[in-house]
Amino acid sequence: MIRRSPVYRLVALGTVALLAGTGCGATVEPEASTAEPVTVTNCGKQVTYDRVPERAVVYDIGMTEMMFSLGLAPHMRGWVINKIYGGIDDSPYRADFAKVERLGDSRINLEIVLNAKADWVFAGHNHGFVESRGITPAILAKNGIASYLLTETCAKADENPTAVVPPVEALYTDLRNLGRIFRVSDRAEEIVADTQRRFDAAGAGKPATPARVLVTDVYEDKPYVAGRASISTTIVEKAGGRSVTSDVQNTWASVGWETVVAADPEVIVVTDYEIPFAQKKALLMNAPQMKNVTAVRKGQIYPIDFAAAMAGPRVGTAAEELATYLRSIGR
Repeated sequence: MIRRSPVYRLVALGTVALLAGTGCGATVEPEASTAEPVTVTNCGKQVTYDRVPERAVVYDIGMTEMMFSLGLAPHMRGWVINKIYGGIDDSPYRADFAKVERLGDSRINLEIVLNAKADWVFAGHNHGFVESRGITPAILAKNGIASYLLTETCAKADENPTAVVPPVEALYTDLRNLGRIFRVSDRAEEIVADTQRRFDAAGAGKPATPARVLVTDVYEDKPYVAGRASISTTIVEKAGGRSVTSDVQNTWASVGWETVVAADPEVIVVTDYEIPFAQKKALLMNAPQMKNVTAVRKGQIYPIDFAAAMAGPRVGTAAEELATYLRSIGR
């Protein structure tokens, strides 16, 4: 998910078992020599890693949990997650979060990485790697530090919307690439298979006509919504719904309220972090421009944990849980 600065301006609203099995971040033995170079395709480029990283620094909760799900906590120097997003205390990987050092509670930057003596950094384009903040793969390379870009952000990396990778493909690509880089490919395939199994289970019993669903993040002067490249859109689709903003050519983007009203979502899925869900729901329920929207009239507003809405190992469970909710309302 590519997020804006978390400044909430509420004027526009009228002034996820594999997790159980991986939750402890099971230690995984490397499958091959860690000294042999490995080459993977990352955002269309061939990238070679001369050795298995031993001092990895990872940004944000989805990517960090991806590492933990693969049993890679021993290879990590630390993690950086903005404190406003939460999700750690109830994470199935909280034991690993406790063992691996938190290096920052805001945005990742070059100073954090250098001070940690990192040998590899995992972040996304404009989601951790930001040129204006002085931290990009190129800048890291000049400092002798390898890196890996979150595939979900590849289109942003070359500013080409047509390069958007389907979210499921992006997630599986990252899991498999991480499996190769860290020599835990068997474990990566287990995570991929379990996620796919959960997606399949979520779609069982779905209606012939999918429910119209809006996925929204923060509330600003315009709604900030999940686009076709967002894993949140995939969660909706796998649960048997249809994202009303799936035509947005991005991961997340702003649209006009008139677009939302015209789409008339039957369910609104709200990313749950910082501002309490009850407050967000009340804002939607009391917004004059939303009063005739089906989801608001029926009170069908559903919270999704922030971490579950990120590209990571919780998405299969998130789809199952959303599917259960949709069936409970006859959709």
